[in-house]
Amino acid sequence: MSDAASIGKKPGRTGFGRWFGRRSNDVDALPVNVPVRLGGAGIGQTKAAPLRLLGFDQTLLWVTVALTAWGLVMVYSSSIALGDNPRFANAGYGQGYFLARHVFALIVAFVAALLAFQVPMEVWERTAPWVFVAALLLLVLVLIPHVGRSVNGARRWIPLGVTNFQPSELVKLAMVLYAASYMVRKMEIKERFFRAVLPMGVAVVVVGMLLLAEPDMGAFMVIAVIAMGILFLGGVNARMFFVIAMLVVVVFALIVASSPWRRERIFAYLDPWSEANVLGKGYQLSHSLIAIGRGEIFGVGLGGSVEKLHWLPEAHTDFLMAVIGEEFGLVGVLVAIVLFLWLTRRIMHIGRQAIALDRVFSGLVAQGIGVWIGFQAFINMGVNLGALPTKGLTLPLMSYGGSAVIMNLVSIAIVLRIDHENRNLMRGVRK
Repeated sequence: MSDAASIGKKPGRTGFGRWFGRRSNDVDALPVNVPVRLGGAGIGQTKAAPLRLLGFDQTLLWVTVALTAWGLVMVYSSSIALGDNPRFANAGYGQGYFLARHVFALIVAFVAALLAFQVPMEVWERTAPWVFVAALLLLVLVLIPHVGRSVNGARRWIPLGVTNFQPSELVKLAMVLYAASYMVRKMEIKERFFRAVLPMGVAVVVVGMLLLAEPDMGAFMVIAVIAMGILFLGGVNARMFFVIAMLVVVVFALIVASSPWRRERIFAYLDPWSEANVLGKGYQLSHSLIAIGRGEIFGVGLGGSVEKLHWLPEAHTDFLMAVIGEEFGLVGVLVAIVLFLWLTRRIMHIGRQAIALDRVFSGLVAQGIGVWIGFQAFINMGVNLGALPTKGLTLPLMSYGGSAVIMNLVSIAIVLRIDHENRNLMRGVRK
């Protein structure tokens, strides 16, 4: 059952909630004697309940800081030898080249996150369509020759002098904002396919065509899942949702079937150790599995990875989790999984709180961000562990990549803003 359709159920610590124990700064209850209305139904709480209200969720903030700091250490560890790689022989990369660029991206991301936190959610709601249009224009701009930068056959970046910007990362946040705004505007007709769902489907198709032209199928997958998740959480009819899900699966299957090199990746995933694949399309996966296997239970120690020494391609971006597995072992992998699981679960909880307080747009935005970060982390980890076919998606908050880090921290800042406004409303503060 979607959250928008289940308003009024008393929040409890069931399911994943029992795994993490009691939260010291959680706010589970509605304000005492303050009625809340959604869709004509009144919601209130008459029984007194103790509330510990802070400005925002500090645990969420510190988990984000921990993941970001860990990612900074691992980016340095996994990229320290890239300066000696023949691929970069003429680039003049030093041992700290990627570390310095990642630190710069984190500084920009921190400033952008502080600014995003200052923006009220009503402003985000008003500007959501324009943010989406701006993101689409950037997707078009990146495809223009001599404007977009091409790397390894993919044209995904716009050079900005000191750094490059990847519009597909902005589109993920833009889709969250636009889909949430769209569902709020279409709430009265959400049961009608052609009037409610079809226009959103057209928007996703347009984004998908632009992303596949780069090509960037990984970003397209994430954006399609974000849109579907918000449709479902917004209360779209379940049968209609499953029809849409089946159509999306068919579309992606056709995309893979029509592309020889994508088909080769699937076959390499099924048998990465075969003679034809181990030095071809299965090269990254096989070396990722070797790295994780070398780590065993407790790892070989920070900085001790062998696979990062020119064996495992993109060790500091798409395959950062493999280096974590080699240097920190099974324990490190499990810690990362638990942190992302908690982060996703907490963001979804903040979204449910907002919906319960009649702040549907804010709630859908938070839950859309939760779907985005949770799904992308799941795909990245699955690829590194050999559970999913190889796909170029970074690990949120941790992998090297300025655009991704900036948009990840901005999205977390928006979630913290939603939580801040939730707490203010529960204290009776309207602004």
